[in-house]
Amino acid sequence: MAPKLGYLLPTRERIMEGKHEVAPMLAAAEKAEALGYDSVWIGDSVLARPRHEPISLLAGVAARTKKVELGTAVLLPALRNPVMLAHQVATVDQISEGRLILGVGIATDVPNIRAEFAAAGVPFEKRVGTMLEGLRLCQALWSGEPVDWSGRWPIEQGVLAPKPARPGGPPIWIGGSVEAAMKRAGREFDGWFPSTPTAAQWAADFETVKASAVEKGRDPADVTGACYVTVTLDENENRAVERIDTFFEQYYNRPPEVMKRRSAIYAGSSAGAVDWLNGYAEAGVEHFVLRFAGDGDKQLEQFAKIRSTLGW
Repeated sequence: MAPKLGYLLPTRERIMEGKHEVAPMLAAAEKAEALGYDSVWIGDSVLARPRHEPISLLAGVAARTKKVELGTAVLLPALRNPVMLAHQVATVDQISEGRLILGVGIATDVPNIRAEFAAAGVPFEKRVGTMLEGLRLCQALWSGEPVDWSGRWPIEQGVLAPKPARPGGPPIWIGGSVEAAMKRAGREFDGWFPSTPTAAQWAADFETVKASAVEKGRDPADVTGACYVTVTLDENENRAVERIDTFFEQYYNRPPEVMKRRSAIYAGSSAGAVDWLNGYAEAGVEHFVLRFAGDGDKQLEQFAKIRSTLGW
């Protein structure tokens, strides 16, 4: 089966430019669907890297599109009360008629993200356990049956409505490239969603994911292999590299070399992009999520053409 191609809406970039309006992003989502993209995604941060709230915005995108899958890339569930999150997600899944994918993560250990967790009243050191318990509670509530819960969020015979459109709730994918995250993905999640610098490394790491699934008694084919990639197209490779370096420095306020060592990145010609994407596809990637550095509207069209070259 040909890999799917997704588009990350530039919520962070729009805020960095001082443009808070939502209408252009809803229009971009509609355009991506018209160009044949398979999915539209939205990132998450509250204070560390300000942007639009993803679940709210996905509700708007769901109402303006008909076919594309909709996802978070990636949501930080630990920042949210899981009962409220389960309610929001179930409602958006109903608006989209079952097109939602919940991409989640635990967040990087850097000062501004630690400060974000402190502002939300969530202990950073307990974020993994908080996320895992919260997601299990979401899944229990998505059944529509009475739920008793004696953990961090005590519930007695709580019933959530509406249920998600998709039975059991949307699939949950998790990011992360450390071994613990890979094993966690294989044991407990519906997809693995890293940003791995090379196709060879992605393939090797996905073997760890699949082995963990087998150890848990799961069919490894039930775990979707995805990849979050940052790209910019320019026939002048030096100009492309300069653009992506500037993007990373402004986006993360960190030296671009730091981010480039840990991220799937392409900067160069359209022909080179074909080979680069094919490498990951041959490694087993089933779903790409593209984040564009530079003119996103133009590159949205360019990658639609590249896709036709790939025959996906």
